Amino acid sequence: MSVLITISLLAILVLYLGLFKAKKALLPVSILGLLGALVLSYYEWGSYAQPIFNGMMLFDNFAAAFSGITILSTLLIFLLSKDYFERISSNIAEYYTVMLFSLAGIVVMVSYHNLTMLFIGIEIMSVSLYILAGIKKRDFASNEAALKYFLMGAFSTGFLLFGIALLYGASGSFDLLQIRNYILAAPQEVSPLFYSGVLLIIVGLCFKVGAAPFHFWAPDVYEGSPSLITAYMSTVVKTAGFAAFLRLFLFCFSPLSDFWAPVLVTLASLSLLIGNITAVYQQHFKRMLAYSSISHVGYMLFALISLNGNSDTSVFVYASAYSIASIMAFAALILLQRQVGTDSFDSFNGLARKNPFLALTLTVAMLSLAGIPLTAGFIGKFMMFTGALSTYHTYLVVFAVVNAAIGIFYYFKVIVAMYFKEADRHELVVSPYYRLVLGLSAAATIILGVYPELISRLI
Repeated sequence: MSVLITISLLAILVLYLGLFKAKKALLPVSILGLLGALVLSYYEWGSYAQPIFNGMMLFDNFAAAFSGITILSTLLIFLLSKDYFERISSNIAEYYTVMLFSLAGIVVMVSYHNLTMLFIGIEIMSVSLYILAGIKKRDFASNEAALKYFLMGAFSTGFLLFGIALLYGASGSFDLLQIRNYILAAPQEVSPLFYSGVLLIIVGLCFKVGAAPFHFWAPDVYEGSPSLITAYMSTVVKTAGFAAFLRLFLFCFSPLSDFWAPVLVTLASLSLLIGNITAVYQQHFKRMLAYSSISHVGYMLFALISLNGNSDTSVFVYASAYSIASIMAFAALILLQRQVGTDSFDSFNGLARKNPFLALTLTVAMLSLAGIPLTAGFIGKFMMFTGALSTYHTYLVVFAVVNAAIGIFYYFKVIVAMYFKEADRHELVVSPYYRLVLGLSAAATIILGVYPELISRLI
């Protein structure tokens, strides 16, 4: 568990650097610390074959892989934070510290082996995000986002805790192995309390990942929060939520899939429909990304619906592709908001003429999010659809393909504006940090789209 210890100590170190006014050291130290944690997650690959800390946590290949992608995504977002937080506040150490503490909670979320650790990890992450959403203290929209996120987050935590309590009441344990053994001992005699607990846990986790119809907080929170924080919530947090979702259902609840699979089919269908249809009518890029993220939750639910030995790989590939593309999109969004002052689709008009590199990388991001071949997003959707077809969810896949076509429409609005619409505009200044993140992310999207085996065999 050296990854968790490293990130926790890094957060405390950054806090003390801020206390002693070492502002210039905050970003380099944070980046070096995250690189160290990423290396440690690689060296811990296969280190623990058994649960540790009295069965509380299990840092297996699943945990190492998802810890790695969340750390890498956070690293890219930190690179985008150069000169970003300084524009909001003079006390910038708190931003890095709270994000690192939330990342520590995320590492717990992806490596729990006891439901109490799942709750602790979610709460560490969630409390940090409540603070981050409202960290622009003098911005009314940011304050509103924090309040909505807090209220809805507390509400969803109640569902999750009640579900965990019912599982404990039926099985007599919080340990995942004991819960699984309880199911396998007599699958036909599972207590009704247990089924109720499964449903409540589904509701609680769907709140966290933003699945419809539990998505009402997401668009307003994403829009009101600082754009860099929104990028973090829509990538790192969503990936961690699905990793926690998958670990519980793959390890424990798979024998009861006939009970909960129809529920997830309904939630996936609603997420696809509501996310895509609503995104079509948006006039601003950031809000479009917020609604489209709901549709991507629908696609990732396919891995749970068709639960099998490849579900973890499918979620990992899809989450990696989605995170990388979203980080590119939010990088362009931050540049537009900072230098143009708006993120309407018209603000992209003629961007390719003045900023060809930025337009090219943003095009790669939109193509990947739309699931166009030769991008990582296409591979992710292909794996999700293949898994669903293997369990004979043909109608669901057809419905998803139709929704994917709708998604192409609003993603291509950005590409059309950049390349085919003219506007009298000035060239956007793209810093070296942004060029590095955009270039690496675009290259990774193309490489993974052509050679998906590079990461598909990691778990």
